[in-house]
Amino acid sequence: MGVKLGILGLGTVGTGTVQLLQDTTDRNPLLQEVEIYRVGVRSLDKPREVQLSEGVVTTDLESIVNDPEVDIVVEVMGGLEPARSLILTALKNGKHVVTANKAAIARFGDEIFTTANQAGVYVLLEAAVGGGIPVIQPLKQSLSVNRIHTVTGIVNGTTNYILTRMQQEGSNFEDVLVDAQRLGYAEADPTADVDGLDAGDKIAILASLAFGGRIHLEDVYAEGIRQVSKTDIAYAEKLGFVIKLLAIAKLHASDSSKLSVRVHPTLVPKAHPLASINGVYNAILVEGEPIGQVMFFGPGAGAGATASAVSSDILHLVATLKTSTANPNPLLACSHQDYCEIAPISELVTRFYTRFLTKDQSGVIGKLGTCFGNYGVSLESVVQTGFQGELAEIVVVTHDVKEGDFRQALAEIRGLEAIDSIPSLLRVL
Repeated sequence: MGVKLGILGLGTVGTGTVQLLQDTTDRNPLLQEVEIYRVGVRSLDKPREVQLSEGVVTTDLESIVNDPEVDIVVEVMGGLEPARSLILTALKNGKHVVTANKAAIARFGDEIFTTANQAGVYVLLEAAVGGGIPVIQPLKQSLSVNRIHTVTGIVNGTTNYILTRMQQEGSNFEDVLVDAQRLGYAEADPTADVDGLDAGDKIAILASLAFGGRIHLEDVYAEGIRQVSKTDIAYAEKLGFVIKLLAIAKLHASDSSKLSVRVHPTLVPKAHPLASINGVYNAILVEGEPIGQVMFFGPGAGAGATASAVSSDILHLVATLKTSTANPNPLLACSHQDYCEIAPISELVTRFYTRFLTKDQSGVIGKLGTCFGNYGVSLESVVQTGFQGELAEIVVVTHDVKEGDFRQALAEIRGLEAIDSIPSLLRVL
């Protein structure tokens, strides 16, 4: 007996998934057990790249999640509503769900997984983070015996593409963004990508899996790349760094009962494994005991990559349905109920890169050093790099310091008569 799929959405990912499921030659034989039973779309008139039998495609999405014949609902429509409501209805009706929807999971994960657990069904979401890169199941299964202390990722292809081009061409942010939109790498409204919100959703999901607790999305600090200038990229290069938008979840430096979960542009040492991840590629570095470091690298988006992840989840569920037992498989289910405590960004201990524009007076560097010293900020390097018009440019890299202390020092520095402005402030890995 075949396993019947109800697919919600036939955009890029939905189409890629149907294409993969229809082309089973030389793939896992379990795929041949899958029947594309219903496909829900917004409009029947749109031209499609896939052929589906008469009566399979419908605009009545509710009918799919309520159809007793459907075994697995595949949600690849995106957005928050009606995706959330349809997922919840499917779960309440005892259907397993495969989703690529990181926004819905990051915001409504507690509700979705609680409903799934009550109904004794699974929600699988490999495609929600990292496109085609297998990272969700490895965190839940292969790495689950490790004590993970850090997950660091480049998980947004749009921003990585923009920063890579800025680095390689010496271009500025606005010009590359326009080009990325023209090429289809950036959305017409790029806010979710360039302001770090998409990466925030993804690191919330990864942190939840890595540290075995639920995450309040509003506790995740998210800062985007709009303020990264070509000047900063050039200085980073001279200092031996590249600038990447990193999503980081790690145990708090001094209190392992808390997590630090954050997204921000970061100076990454050139020798670090994430420094060489360029273009639209994604990579996730997981560090723990006893494994050490493991890096997952690959295409972070695209029809084929995402379809690969969606279909691997479908395969897991087909295997589960074929070996059906009353007890849920704890390596597939969501087992955590409690929320992780996330430390505020002011408690973060990290290094900083800061660029100052100062009036050309003697003793400015000494005054900077004194202000920093008052708050226990120790400087790794101070470089007076040149002039912008009448103003001298000074670049400072600190040793590890608590962010709150560093911000207090900056507040005092801003009041110095010699300081014109502080155009850049970036964290250093």
